[in-house]
Amino acid sequence: MSESVTSKTWTAAEMPSQAGKRVLITGANSGIGYHAALKLARKGASIMLACRNRQRGEEALDRLQTEAPSAHTELVLLDLASLKDVREFAARELARHRPLHILINNAGVMAPPQRLETVDGFELQFGTNVLAHFALTGLLMPALEMAAKESSEPPRIVTIASIAHKRGELKFNDLQSTKNYSPMKSYAQSKLADLMFAFELDRRLRRASSRIMSIAAHPGVAHTNLFKGGDHHSSIEKAVRSIFGHAIGIVLNTDAEGALPTLYAATASEATSGGYYGPQGFKEMRGDEVRPSEVAVQARNESDANRLWQICEDLTSVSYL
Repeated sequence: MSESVTSKTWTAAEMPSQAGKRVLITGANSGIGYHAALKLARKGASIMLACRNRQRGEEALDRLQTEAPSAHTELVLLDLASLKDVREFAARELARHRPLHILINNAGVMAPPQRLETVDGFELQFGTNVLAHFALTGLLMPALEMAAKESSEPPRIVTIASIAHKRGELKFNDLQSTKNYSPMKSYAQSKLADLMFAFELDRRLRRASSRIMSIAAHPGVAHTNLFKGGDHHSSIEKAVRSIFGHAIGIVLNTDAEGALPTLYAATASEATSGGYYGPQGFKEMRGDEVRPSEVAVQARNESDANRLWQICEDLTSVSYL
């Protein structure tokens, strides 16, 4: 896709008013998700912070309300490692009969040292990063379509990918990494799948003549919770990741800086459906200039993307478009 974009630096201050918009951000209790929530809230959006852990979610909500006292925010509990939880959350949300203007598929798991599984038996990274967001997007489509009918601006689905997708390969004979598990290879595969999902979603939305936009973004390399480690990492591994993460924040991007491409994809008038945006500094790893990012050739394979979509439908039992 060819786009004409100026080299002018885009900042969060340039975001238009988001008043009247409802936004759902997965993994919003920390890192890029939190900073995207904060900046969108300051522009008047009503924010749903979707978090797995209640305590961490409440702490994030308190922090956000302190930093943006007039913000309209709420905590919603959502465990992306459980499709049952995804379904129950979506059912509760649809029962509220409210439009959803922006969905940011942000939460992710990065490179646990051992192969782990979701509640449903999927490899943790593929199950959380890909399948859960595929299902969530499909299940919330009625709320997005409601926003499309009621709002002058088209709703947006923003899926967070990674420059790691360039090293990714869809291993259709082993998507769940049961035959051979490599932490980073499995992560790269999941991020490649996320980007292909965003592109395929755009194609299907266009064929359906929908006003909803599907846009992908990546943060470059930023100091987020992905580098801090989670419950599946040992204390030593967490310490090493923490040191590495702080170095990234100094040399490359902080989590606040890493949120800029997400905000651009979610709000900028220049962002287009089917686009993929990220920072332009040193190999797209850092910087405050957001522009269309380089896409690996495998991410443009429409046949593989369609095959992946069908697999996601089969594994999640969620079908749409």
